[in-house]
Amino acid sequence: MTITNDAIQRICILGGGTAGWMTAAAFSKVLGNQSLQIELVESESIGTVSVGEATIPQIRAFNQLLGLDEMDFLRHTQGTFKLGIEFINWYKPGTAYMHPFGPYGTNMAGVPFHHYWLKRGSEQPLESFCLEAMAARAGKFTPVLERQGSPARPVNYAFHFDAVAYAVYLRQFAEKRGVKRHAGQMKEVMLNPVTGRVDALLLADGRQVEADFFIDCSGFKGLIIEQALHSGFEDWSHWLPCDRAIAQPCASTEPPRPYTQSIAQAAGWQWRIPLQNRVGNGHVYSSHYVDDDEALQVLHDTMLTPPEAEPNLLRWQTGRRREPWKKNCVAIGLAAGFLEPLESTGIQLIQSAISRLLSLFPDKTFAEETIKTFNRYSTTEMEQIRDFIILHYKANERDDSDFWRYCRTMNVPDSLNDKIQLYRRTGRIFRENNELFSDISWLSVLNGQGIYPQSYHPLADKFSATNLDEQLAMLQKQVTDNVAAMPDHAAFIARFCQAKVM
Repeated sequence: MTITNDAIQRICILGGGTAGWMTAAAFSKVLGNQSLQIELVESESIGTVSVGEATIPQIRAFNQLLGLDEMDFLRHTQGTFKLGIEFINWYKPGTAYMHPFGPYGTNMAGVPFHHYWLKRGSEQPLESFCLEAMAARAGKFTPVLERQGSPARPVNYAFHFDAVAYAVYLRQFAEKRGVKRHAGQMKEVMLNPVTGRVDALLLADGRQVEADFFIDCSGFKGLIIEQALHSGFEDWSHWLPCDRAIAQPCASTEPPRPYTQSIAQAAGWQWRIPLQNRVGNGHVYSSHYVDDDEALQVLHDTMLTPPEAEPNLLRWQTGRRREPWKKNCVAIGLAAGFLEPLESTGIQLIQSAISRLLSLFPDKTFAEETIKTFNRYSTTEMEQIRDFIILHYKANERDDSDFWRYCRTMNVPDSLNDKIQLYRRTGRIFRENNELFSDISWLSVLNGQGIYPQSYHPLADKFSATNLDEQLAMLQKQVTDNVAAMPDHAAFIARFCQAKVM
C-alpha cells in the first residue's frame, strides 16, 4: 500500500465578519502549525451582515474549543445570557409562549415527561415545569445552580452579543496564532483551466493570494462558490416568504432580560435582543406584503426607545447552495445559504460547518467521497432546521393579514407534515439523525402554536391520577424553589462580566 503526502499547505478564507473570523480562529487553533499558512482576505469597504445577535447553547462548545474565557468574551462583546426565546402573537394575537433551552420536568419510567402532563389534561402551563423558562420570566440567571443538600445542576444557556465585536475578538485571537490578513477587495477568482479548481484570488490592487484550499465567507453573493464555481441554489422562499429585514438599535430602559423576544407582526416578525449597552431590534418581513417604508414604520412604532443609528436594510433569498463544497472551495455562513434568524441558527450553521470541515479535512486530492459526505450532511442539517422554522409560520390561527393566511394554508415539506401528524395523533416526537433541535424544542413550538395531541403514551397510565398529581406538584415546587435561589441576571453580569462603558 502506498500512502502519498498531499497535505494542504495554504488555506485562503475570503471574507471576514462572523463567518470568516470564526473559521480562521478555529482553523488556527486546531490546524495551526508551522507548515500550514492560513490567510484571510477582507475588504474594509464592504460592510458585514449581522441580522441578529442571539445564539443557541451550542456556541458555548465552540468557545470552549478555542479555550476562550467566557466572562472575558462577554465583557468584550457587550454580552448577556439567553435562556430561551419568547414568541408573542405567533399562534394568534394576545398569546405568548417560551421556547426554553432546558427540559420540562423529568422522564419517568422511560416515558417523556410531556405525556404525563398531557394525561392530566395540561392543567398547568408547560413552562412551569422548566427551570430555564421560569428563570427567564423572573429575570434570573446563574451558569450552575448550587443549593445545599442538592447536586449541582448546570443551566442550559446561550448568549446575546454584538456580532461585529465578536468578529473583532476572534480576529485578535486568530492573528495571534499566525493568521495573515490581507486588506483589499477581490477583483477576480482565478481558475485552473485544466482542473477547474481555484488557483488564486486576484485583488483590486494587483496582488494575488494563492492557496490549495479556499473557504468562501463572502456572504450572500457567494463570490467563489456561486459566481465562479456555479454551485447552484435551491430556493425555499415559497415556504419561508420573509425576504428582508430592517435592523436598528435603541437604548435600554430596563435591566436586560435573559431571553430573546420574537413578536409577530402583520407581514413578518420583530426581534428584540437585550445587550448590556443597548437593545438590538429588527423587523423581518415579506416584501410581497409590505414595502420598506411601512416595515420601518412598524419597527419604529414598536421600539422601546427612539433609534440610535441609521436603519440597516438587508435583502436575501431563503434557501441553500446545492453544493456548498465544490472543487477546492467550501462555502461557510451566508455564502452556503440562508435561513432567517427566527431561531438564532445563523452562527450555529457557521459553527457546524466548521466542525464538519475539520472532521472531513481534505488533502490536495480532494477526494470526491469526502466532498459528497460534507454536502450530504450539510443538506440534511439545513432541511431539518428549515422544517422547524416553517412550523412557526404554518401552525397559526391568525386571520388578520394576507401574510398569515398564506402561511397557514401553504403546503409544507412532507418531512414536516409527517412530524406534525405524528404528534397530533399520538403526542410522540422523534429526533431524527441527531438533528439540531431536540424533542424539547419541537414540543415547545408545537404546543405553543396550538397543536394538541389526540392521545398520550399508554405507559403513562402506569401512574395513578393521585400519584401523578403529587409528582407534578413536586416538580413544579422544585422549579419554583430553584428559581428563587438564583441571582438576578443583571446582578450576575455586573459581578462577573460587566463591559466597559463605550
